[in-house]
Amino acid sequence: MISKTLWGNIIKDFQKRRYRNIIQRDVHYPLDIPLDRAVVLSGPRRSGKTYLMYMGIKELLARKEDKNSILYVNFEDSRLVGAVSQDLNTLLEVFFEIYPGRNEKTWLFLDEIQVIPDWERFVRTLVDMENVNVFVTGSSSKLMSKEIATSMRGRSLTYNVYPFSFAEVLKAGKLEYEEYLSLAQMGEIIQKLEDYVRYGGFPETVLYREEWDRILSEIIDVTIFRDIVERYDVKNIKMLKLFLNAIFNSKEFSIHKFYNFLKSQGYKVSKNTLYTYFGYFEDSFIVFPLKSFSYSYKKIESSISKIYLVDNGLLSLQGIRDYGRLIENIVFIELKRRSKGDLFYYKSTYGREIDFIIKEGKKVSELIQVCYMLDDFVTKEREIKALLQGSEELQCDNLLIITWDYEAVEIVSGKNVRYVSLCKWLLDY
Repeated sequence: MISKTLWGNIIKDFQKRRYRNIIQRDVHYPLDIPLDRAVVLSGPRRSGKTYLMYMGIKELLARKEDKNSILYVNFEDSRLVGAVSQDLNTLLEVFFEIYPGRNEKTWLFLDEIQVIPDWERFVRTLVDMENVNVFVTGSSSKLMSKEIATSMRGRSLTYNVYPFSFAEVLKAGKLEYEEYLSLAQMGEIIQKLEDYVRYGGFPETVLYREEWDRILSEIIDVTIFRDIVERYDVKNIKMLKLFLNAIFNSKEFSIHKFYNFLKSQGYKVSKNTLYTYFGYFEDSFIVFPLKSFSYSYKKIESSISKIYLVDNGLLSLQGIRDYGRLIENIVFIELKRRSKGDLFYYKSTYGREIDFIIKEGKKVSELIQVCYMLDDFVTKEREIKALLQGSEELQCDNLLIITWDYEAVEIVSGKNVRYVSLCKWLLDY
């Protein structure tokens, strides 16, 4: 049990906190919630969920809200080890005792609250209270952050938090992309883009570039050992790591084929175990499978998945230097971040592949190819033919090719094909 005195100390510690040097993220969530729901900030470890809470608190203070009406608690604080559900009620009791004259509205930021058993009941009680706004994050070994919304039984609004976008990387470096830039300014931005393509956008790797590999290795280790091995009591750690390594080094991945490979090498593991492991990786936001589009649900589910990772630094950590793959991975994560609709890849009747298609409702709204360089006729013709065939089959004329630096609009077979540089597309310029 946590004493009232200790809760008082923690509450007072928060009151003394200063919120300087917080990089403004492009993730926006409501601070005044009109519904009886908690806001859930969901995403991989170290993607900046805690700092998004700080950003919200800073915004409340900027609009002159009473700080005595705001509470932030990090439940991974070492002083709270062993806390139980009853302690949450004590926290609230002490907070209201210390600040009885606070404003009517209250904002509660509960960071990693899922380390406390039966936390869901407490949070659901809070959202039922009048004028109480509740914000929750989580990615600990007790509960994957993706599952918090499920635990809340529909009483939450979820906002996904990914590593920095390229626009946020420029903000962190105090750089701004404008229509007219000097050669020196443009050179600096392109250097940032090259770093982003190679090292990714986890906030710590952006701010401490020289330690990028050490930071990312630690994130993977913590995710594997705390979020997966400890939580699910995985015994075959060697197989788990072998499986993850195989996924990291694959552009397409078939669990069935990998199972047959393991069997041929004398490994003893069931196919169901591999499917279970893959689900763990997906739930922890490391791996994103992308299915091939079809108007048949069965065909979608049975299609071989293309594999994307949450951050390009994880690809570089594996020694992958293929710029085509690196850029395609960045485009995928940016599309996930923008979440305009359902995302698929597509193979035409003649087997020509389109990297990404966006489906909004029942309609395919955009076809996207990603190509590092279009410096030869064969490559350009391949990309265009795939788009044109996809356009015909999917009834979509919004055709885009993202390249490193080529920009144009060309009319091909009566259709407009837009070419946009990666830099401008990432900045939505």
